[in-house]
Amino acid sequence: MPIKAMPTKSQPQPLSNAHYWIIVPAAGVGSRMGSEIPKQYLTLGAKTIIEHTLERLLGLSFVAGIVIVISENDTHWPELPISKHPLIYSVAGGAERAISVLNGLHYLYEKIQPQDWVLVHDAARPCVTLANIETLCATLSDDAVGGILATLVSDTLKQVDAKNTILKTIDRRSLWQAQTPQLFRYQLLCDCLSQTLVRGENITDEASAVELCGYAPKVVEGRSDNIKITRADDLLLAAFILQQQEKTLQLQETNI
Repeated sequence: MPIKAMPTKSQPQPLSNAHYWIIVPAAGVGSRMGSEIPKQYLTLGAKTIIEHTLERLLGLSFVAGIVIVISENDTHWPELPISKHPLIYSVAGGAERAISVLNGLHYLYEKIQPQDWVLVHDAARPCVTLANIETLCATLSDDAVGGILATLVSDTLKQVDAKNTILKTIDRRSLWQAQTPQLFRYQLLCDCLSQTLVRGENITDEASAVELCGYAPKVVEGRSDNIKITRADDLLLAAFILQQQEKTLQLQETNI
């Protein structure tokens, strides 16, 4: 799929007046899950994974809207009631995540200013907390680039060869595990994704595209329960996390 060039928007607005949009790439099939349907449509309790994720994101009062990027052949999304929500917009995705996110950015072109913020969040991360997202946005509110939620690596890391023989132990003290949301200025993310796609570089997440263009995103400490559902076992863990988060919220409300 050819990468369309996006014109640079001028007259950036003041940082203090920046607005926020969310892009949720959901065009993948989740092959590691081993399911017959894309993993975002697997049920987690009484709802699908993507419904949990979107309902949580809709709890952010400062967000202008959510753009969900789905496969052109997706027949599941239109059947969900949440697809009709007035703050949710859907667009067609691409063959890889970076193209899908760029398609979402293209959709926002007439709705957004260059210095506005875009949060990119995995459809399969339903356990992210509103407080953590608010901390990310508040911490980076005056940053010119943006940054990501991440957690310090706690396990010992081993580098191995092709035969799974350990070569050495990696010093983990400066290593962080990336999460989402990842938060960047609109125009900067557009430019970085476009440039790295054209160059054919390896884009593992939005932050990697920004890094490859010479910028230095920040890290904001996230929570270990902001897991990404990748394999079947993760469904059980996510269900447990959501239950515990609900109990904690109810306890807090009782003590107010």
